Amino acid sequence: MTEPARLVLFAPAHGSATEVAAIIDDALQGGPVDAVILTLPEGDDRSKINFAKTVGAIVQARGAVALVVDTFDLVARAGADGVHLSTPQHLNEALAMLRPLERSVGVAGLRARHDSMEAAELGADYVMFGERRPDGSAPSVSQVVERAAWWAELFNTPCVAHAEALADIPELAATGAEFISLGVAIFEAAEGPRAAVSEAVRLLSA
Repeated sequence: MTEPARLVLFAPAHGSATEVAAIIDDALQGGPVDAVILTLPEGDDRSKINFAKTVGAIVQARGAVALVVDTFDLVARAGADGVHLSTPQHLNEALAMLRPLERSVGVAGLRARHDSMEAAELGADYVMFGERRPDGSAPSVSQVVERAAWWAELFNTPCVAHAEALADIPELAATGAEFISLGVAIFEAAEGPRAAVSEAVRLLSA
């Protein structure tokens, strides 16, 4: 019997470090989460590093991995565990910088199957399918299921399937994806982040 998929969270993209840290801390009390992906605020490097350290400390204290979006050059100074690249454009650079430091490099924005295979061949730690596009839209659940199932059947590099809603979890988990990621479904849930994570964990274990 295969192990259930594990949970990855996209932290809220807005709010102060203190506000986001409090929300994340609440969410992580809902059940086991493997990683939290942090979007750093606009501003200078020092502001971004301070934000990552504040929120990342909460993430890591709860036993999860803290990844920052795109700013791979700040990972070490921010004390983060790795980077989540929103496109594969800088994958080679990120790998060259972070692999010697034993930091993780994951990649999304993989529009074609070839892009996914190339990212895995280069050494990405995971590939993600189904995340929101820059314009805020998202692929259909059926599209994400198709891509994740294809990947899980043929490749060893872990796959993250993104769910826009808690109700999408069972179908996505059934693909064999190692991870399911969630964002608004957790942090905009009427019942609150902690209860939403608890429900996500329940659905993954069902």
